[in-house]
Amino acid sequence: MKRRYRQTRRAEGSAETRRRIVDAAIHLHTTVGPAATTISAIAERAGVERLTVYRHFPGEEELFRACVADGWERFPPPDYRAWARIADSERRFRTALTELYGYYAGVGDALLVIVRDFPRVPTLAALNAPYLATWDEMRDVLARGWQRRGRRRQALLAAIAHSLDLSTWESLVRRRGLSEEDAVELLTRLVRCA
Repeated sequence: MKRRYRQTRRAEGSAETRRRIVDAAIHLHTTVGPAATTISAIAERAGVERLTVYRHFPGEEELFRACVADGWERFPPPDYRAWARIADSERRFRTALTELYGYYAGVGDALLVIVRDFPRVPTLAALNAPYLATWDEMRDVLARGWQRRGRRRQALLAAIAHSLDLSTWESLVRRRGLSEEDAVELLTRLVRCA
């Protein structure tokens, strides 16, 4: 019995150490950026030795994979499938953008740091790609019911995609100082005119 108890405690300790390493890496990825994050900095923030980090994550990709999965699990974007149940296209768009901009208010600054480093850390970009594909699905849900064809449909899709983009939120809300409500109103007019 003693042996099983000791193994359980060791496993719990190992899981806790792994959790601290992932938390430290996520913190650094979202503040200084993935490209500037070092194993030494992760180890220091997690309160472990560098060797311990390597023991849990032998390669960069394993660590990125754990961070990406954990980050999206902890901070999932709004559920775009719920928006599909809103019949009125404009009301659906306003609801979606309000929820998405609320989400960006909570995690947008951290996402901007990570996305900024994608060109320098292509492995991280590739691991995030399936999650970021959700934004294309959001666009498609929001494009339903606008009764646009041809070039007008193309303009509508572009206006919706632009509205959903993190950099649009960052530009209007963070850099230009619009309230989220004013940004939603402005972009609703853009989509209506598309």
